[in-house]
Amino acid sequence: QPELGKPLRNCYSLPGLNYTYGLYLPRTDGGVAEAIGHWDSVKWVRKKRIMPRDYVTMNRGAAEAGCTTAREFALYHKYMDIRCKDPGRLPRGWPSKIPADMTFGRPTRPSIPIVDIIHHRYKELWMERQRARTVVQELQKKKLEVRETRTTFLRTHPPPVKEESFWHPARFEKV
Repeated sequence: QPELGKPLRNCYSLPGLNYTYGLYLPRTDGGVAEAIGHWDSVKWVRKKRIMPRDYVTMNRGAAEAGCTTAREFALYHKYMDIRCKDPGRLPRGWPSKIPADMTFGRPTRPSIPIVDIIHHRYKELWMERQRARTVVQELQKKKLEVRETRTTFLRTHPPPVKEESFWHPARFEKV
């Protein structure tokens, strides 16, 4: 049973008073005093931005150099590392300046007036379009001409009847 108001004691003995908890870094760690007193003395080092590779130019150069296989293209890319020069001309997928009215690369949709929804305006517009479409379809059906096939042509214009000729073999001609 623990003493009243005190937690259970664990079995481990704590290290001595000279023990330092955590990792001590002598060059950068100045403790709390340095963090509070000298927080604004950090000099920012501006890193040079490495532009992405310009694969269009590299592929064009590889084709002009006569590369035909994937291995040759890879070697060309390895030794002829061409980077994009203009920061505005970044390849797809790289972050660029996004307008304020865009969310996740898509423009915001225009707001739909609630009055039009309540008065079923969109249903009426759809019904008008459907009526106009059916009128156009009916006009097209009326304009549709039936093509004459050979059968319908022969029904209207029957071929002339051939006269029957009684053919006899040549040996019976001289009888």
